[in-house]
Amino acid sequence: SMRGLQCRPDINRSIHLSFRQRGDWKCCGVWMYCRLYRTMERFNKPEILEAAKSGGAFLRRFARIPNSGSPWKCAFCLTRDGKALKVQRTIFSECFYVMAMDELARVTGDKDMQAEAAQMMDQLVHWVRVDPSGLGKPQLSGDTPVCSMAVPMMLLCLVQQLTEARSGEEVDKYREVGGWCVKQILQHLQRGGTAILESVSSEGKELPGCAGRLQNPGHALEAGWFLLQYGLENGDQELQRTAVDKFMEIPFLTGWDKEHGGLLYFLDVDGYCPTQLEWSMKLWWPHCEALIAYLMAYSHTKEPALLERFSQVYDYTFSHFSDAENGEWFGYLTQQGKVTLDFKGGPFKGFFHVPRCLYMCEKILDSILNKQES
Repeated sequence: SMRGLQCRPDINRSIHLSFRQRGDWKCCGVWMYCRLYRTMERFNKPEILEAAKSGGAFLRRFARIPNSGSPWKCAFCLTRDGKALKVQRTIFSECFYVMAMDELARVTGDKDMQAEAAQMMDQLVHWVRVDPSGLGKPQLSGDTPVCSMAVPMMLLCLVQQLTEARSGEEVDKYREVGGWCVKQILQHLQRGGTAILESVSSEGKELPGCAGRLQNPGHALEAGWFLLQYGLENGDQELQRTAVDKFMEIPFLTGWDKEHGGLLYFLDVDGYCPTQLEWSMKLWWPHCEALIAYLMAYSHTKEPALLERFSQVYDYTFSHFSDAENGEWFGYLTQQGKVTLDFKGGPFKGFFHVPRCLYMCEKILDSILNKQES
């Protein structure tokens, strides 16, 4: 039965992973601790809130780097005592800062913190849609402008964060931004609706060469549940169908390793070998996104095939990534499914994808089961 899924014990043990002293790790951790504290009774504990507040105070004191060329730029990596080690010329550290501050403001009632999250969001929209020069990335003569799916996806995630359970001007302010994000994401549906490409031109066309042929199945599946969630919130049935049929089914059918199981990390749409050295590995986070995507899709469509997809991903994920003996998940497997890096947290694996996946799956499963019992 679905009650037998391991979401609950895994999330209970995963919560004990300490904050790492890295900018976006701590942002993810603050968001996750606050979300668990705010929405799940068994995590509504003082020590959870205090951990989140401590992380939030650290972020507000050290994450933003005024001497980086913009008062809103955030460090990607910090030392334990708050010194900046690395700043990326992208928007993602700042995006996670918005998530952390807004979620922490929801549990503390700190209006200044909520306002800071909104101001950072305004700066992000400006960087993405008006003038990216504040990111510090020079426009090189041989560099072709590229639209990465990650950018509108992340902004759409922030729109959903900032508008959740709110109304009035707060929601109206982001309605246009959300619509723009959806339009940008849909541009990555290429080749007559048969492929999701990771990057397209600024005009929404396929790029030449290997960069244009790149596919990331896990990322497309994540975009799928973002779009499905947005379509459900706005009553857009066509978008809901596109989210499932195109952004879930296409990457799953092309990305699932039929010989060894699991989702391949990168693919080339024409079947060539991707240039990314880790393309054939199996990573934790694409499987997290697939679990969320298919369970969310099934919960709203009740199509048995989508539940079968979820079960297929679930069986592989919990038999390969989850460490039943010591808790948490391994992150990096060979194509054959063997653990190749045995650390539980590393430069890119923080307290986010696993607990968010388990949290969301548990919520969706409870909703499905409650409807069945009523």
